[in-house]
Amino acid sequence: MKQRILMTSGFALAMVGASACANEFNPDISLVLDGTYKSQDTALQNAEKGFSLGHTELAIEAPVDDLFHGRLSAVLEDHEGKTEINMEEAFLETTALPYGLHVKAGRFLSGIGYLNGRHTHEDDFSERPAVYRALLGSHYFDDGINASILMPTDVYWIISAEAFDGKQMSGQSHDKSVGVYTLSTKVGGDFNTENSWQVGASYLHNRLTELENEEEEHEDGHDHEHDHGDHAGHSHASHSHDVEYQGKHLYILDAVWKWAPNGNSKEEQLKLAAEYLLAKDPNQYASSDDFQQGWYFSSSYKFQPEWTVSVRVGQVDLSEAHGDHFHRQKLDEANLALTWSRSHFSLIRMMYTHQSSDDFDNDGSALSLQYQMTLGAHGAHQF
Repeated sequence: MKQRILMTSGFALAMVGASACANEFNPDISLVLDGTYKSQDTALQNAEKGFSLGHTELAIEAPVDDLFHGRLSAVLEDHEGKTEINMEEAFLETTALPYGLHVKAGRFLSGIGYLNGRHTHEDDFSERPAVYRALLGSHYFDDGINASILMPTDVYWIISAEAFDGKQMSGQSHDKSVGVYTLSTKVGGDFNTENSWQVGASYLHNRLTELENEEEEHEDGHDHEHDHGDHAGHSHASHSHDVEYQGKHLYILDAVWKWAPNGNSKEEQLKLAAEYLLAKDPNQYASSDDFQQGWYFSSSYKFQPEWTVSVRVGQVDLSEAHGDHFHRQKLDEANLALTWSRSHFSLIRMMYTHQSSDDFDNDGSALSLQYQMTLGAHGAHQF
């Protein structure tokens, strides 16, 4: 009898221990429902004409212990009439390293530029700028490691280095241990209680451009008289995919300024943002005239707590590689967006897009309607 009691007590203790461990895993779970209607196809587009699922995201994150934090996010998107599930993030990061050090490993968004490290549901527009869609596939994420250090200065100053596999950049498997390197820095601060600023510079070294070169040469060898007009359209939706226009060296400059009366951005805020991207050496045949570049300038004004009007203009100047020769492509784009946000968790947006180009098939005008609804935990956005 005594032995049975001891056994029962041991089982009870084991169950209590298991229950305690289960209770410790209490992750933040969020679901971002994103839907879009678009009146027309556009060049270098994210969303196709008609109704689409958008960038619907399911995320789980939680502290592992006092030293580590983990996050996983899966994205559901429509592409050519099919619903696809992509693993966008699955990483572990440190939380308590000394001297401002921070390490992240797994799959994650690269920290280059201003927009790339941000989730698309944080944007003031339904689509990323044309230069991002062309040179970064809207947002570049990959498998790798990030190491950064927050400098001990009066202003915010962070320096970051990354090493990636590169499959998400090239869209192909390869035999290199590291395909992409990045180096970036950001500096920012407050002028006063109402004005804040941030500037950044980034560099990406793509070792995998030769893979793209070999593919182009193979295609040209089979059909050198390809139809440039159809390929120039690029009317398909680009959905968290490999980059269409590459360069061995990618340089990015970005700047952001924000104003809010008395620092209260919930009531009123003006945000100005701009980026310039330059990708050089698309392949071994490129001359100094063959490069990819583009820029955008955006202004977003929250004139009431629930209403924001946003304007963006931008341009891309591209070199489409066909083996040993290139075709120049240029696209001007302007966007006007009106967003109604009932809370931090919901928004409805209308956006008008106008494109002008002699080199893309689907340039023109389009009207988009979008909703985003966030269920569950939703952390604060980046600056």
